[in-house]
Amino acid sequence: MIKTFLWIFQLFAFLLVSEPKIHVAIKMRKEGKTEEHMWYSYKTVRWWGGKVLSSLKADITVHGTENLPKSGAMLFVSNHQSNFDIPLLLSEIDIPKGFIAKKELEKVPFIGRWMKEINCLFMDRDDMKQSARIIVDGIKLLKGGYSMVVFPEGTRSKGGAMGEFKAGSFKLATKSGVPIVPLTIDGTSRLLEGNKGRISKGEKIDLYIHKPIDVKSLSKEEIANLHNDVKNIIASKLPNTGQ
Repeated sequence: MIKTFLWIFQLFAFLLVSEPKIHVAIKMRKEGKTEEHMWYSYKTVRWWGGKVLSSLKADITVHGTENLPKSGAMLFVSNHQSNFDIPLLLSEIDIPKGFIAKKELEKVPFIGRWMKEINCLFMDRDDMKQSARIIVDGIKLLKGGYSMVVFPEGTRSKGGAMGEFKAGSFKLATKSGVPIVPLTIDGTSRLLEGNKGRISKGEKIDLYIHKPIDVKSLSKEEIANLHNDVKNIIASKLPNTGQ
């Protein structure tokens, strides 16, 4: 337990180091320096994500980087094992992107403010109208050329079986026309959630980047079953078929 408390202290030390930079990012945004603001904010949070995982001595292997589209916005669709999934995707996929995240993260000190600067959207899954508005906002960001990440399970599996994929999440791609890039995360839950809530260092983590799906070429029937097809792709790289 002492190791866990020490790590939490180290985490907030990383956040404190980045605190002065948030004011620089906000100033850029208010001055309309859109491109400069995007890259400054992205590089800062990517640095933070890398520091979080390196502090845990995580042994990370990324597979399939050749599958990433060379340009344009994309929707990353991933399974969700742990609170460490966001730092992992920030640090290991070198593309500016926001996340469709649970509303509770918006109020986390330091983290919530930086998430806003990288265009994260905070969803209240108990409020259907608010969730629908968030999807519309996400579609606008994607149409504007900014990539997004969604976890269609809606909650962490904590290393257990994947939950059902919510079909509504896929409107982000089908309504914006951007390609879907499925991602499989295997191992982040062992860093904390699968270790009785205690930090575990040196765990093996695999991140698989699958081939993109061109939603514009799909038939109505394929779109209707898209959430299940993507789930099966993601599950194919998990032990016991992800179930």
